[in-house]
Amino acid sequence: MPFVIPEDLHADLMPMSWLLGTWRGSGKGDYPTIDAFAYDQEVIFAHDTRPFMHYFSRTWITDDDGERVRPGALETGFLRPGVDGQIELVLSHATGYAEIWYGQIEGARVTLATDLVARTSTAKEYTAGQRMYGLVDGDLMYAIDMAAEGQEMQSHLWGQLKRD
Repeated sequence: MPFVIPEDLHADLMPMSWLLGTWRGSGKGDYPTIDAFAYDQEVIFAHDTRPFMHYFSRTWITDDDGERVRPGALETGFLRPGVDGQIELVLSHATGYAEIWYGQIEGARVTLATDLVARTSTAKEYTAGQRMYGLVDGDLMYAIDMAAEGQEMQSHLWGQLKRD
């Protein structure tokens, strides 16, 4: 079934309307301070007629056979449009982080970088991130880079999701 833009979508959200919906798929992760891993993911971009989207993502770590073995990362926040394709993301994580991201929407591509990373006293060291989301042949593709644990900014997560 083709994606249909909701009639009650706030006009300010039109440039990012392609994100709306529930997306499911899988991804991979790697970083110098951890073992490589694979995961399943569900991402939801929702709206309630106001000029922002609610973002929710949850993952499950998978084994070599693709079976879920335990819960993974959990994050939630709000995607807020600015002027001239500018975008803001206010994001929090169950692992003790809160972030402010700024970026740009260009057609069916969003690029973001952290402006602020705050962490609780029990959270691991994480200092900066970059994200890219894009619509490619109807799928949501993404890549997330980070600087953490004394490492410079580098690739961390990437995945491909299909809209339900």
